[in-house]
Amino acid sequence: MIVSRAPVRFSLGGGGTDLPSYAREHGGFVVAAAIDRHVFVAANPRFYDSIRLAYSKTETVDEINKIEHRIFREALRFSGVVRGVELVTVADVPSNSGLGSSSSFTVALLNALHAYRRDPVSSEQLAREACHIEIDLLKEPIGKQDQYIAAYGGVTAFTFHKDGGVEVERLPVSHEVLDELERNLVVFYSGVERAASTVLAEQGARITQNKDDARERMHRIKALGHETRELLLKGDVDRYGELLHEHWTHKRTLASNMTDPTLDEHYEAAQRAGALGGKLMGAGGGGFFMFYTRPTERRAVSEALTRRGLRPLRFRFEHGGARIVADLHRS
Repeated sequence: MIVSRAPVRFSLGGGGTDLPSYAREHGGFVVAAAIDRHVFVAANPRFYDSIRLAYSKTETVDEINKIEHRIFREALRFSGVVRGVELVTVADVPSNSGLGSSSSFTVALLNALHAYRRDPVSSEQLAREACHIEIDLLKEPIGKQDQYIAAYGGVTAFTFHKDGGVEVERLPVSHEVLDELERNLVVFYSGVERAASTVLAEQGARITQNKDDARERMHRIKALGHETRELLLKGDVDRYGELLHEHWTHKRTLASNMTDPTLDEHYEAAQRAGALGGKLMGAGGGGFFMFYTRPTERRAVSEALTRRGLRPLRFRFEHGGARIVADLHRS
């Protein structure tokens, strides 16, 4: 048996500028951080020639083309593992929640399949292959941030070049700064799951058409990504909290379904309780909120969101990326 895992992530700055609708013309820049919440995939030889998959449902098929789960199907086809295997996946966070779990799953799955074939690969290859499956084969309207941070981990800056290349920079943020940032970030689940593709498709169209100055807003979001990098390296985390609010004011206008009155009320409640800034992570439309608070306001913000029925997520930053946590190959 092989057990693989890949972390999910927080997008700290510049999120969305990796989308093809923007990056292919202007280039993108994102600072992301892996956290200690993971997607796991276990792979084991099956006695029969059939393929058995276990996720939120169970599939047992005798050929790849009959697999309903799109990522499982394409990853198996890509890897050449076409029969006699059992794959099981579990996750620490819900799907469709803004933490990049779908891409973390793709990365963990590919890593498991490579290990299953005794073919270890680099973080760079895992990220590129996950992008190929999700973007090229499945035509998802997503960027490359999630696959790369799941593969590499850490607090990392990514430059997305117009030609599709990705430059990776692991940021040397001090342990003291990371500890302070962990203490001051308050993360709560809105209870709303949404398919990112529905939000991102409209966002991509608005950027392409420059509707409501969408392109200029994306330019500013990219600049905020660069500012985030500098603030983290300097240790000015309170200023980072203020940037979060500006990021959200730009992001929330990029699609009509990015937010709704109830989500706006959650955000306003956190602000009244003392949050310096915050945002919905991922595509928006639901999922997890991330708020920055000073220590003196942290309890008040947490209590305000708890009273509104939101659920907290405790976390630590994860320094590693995708990895094989068990390799029990039979000899």
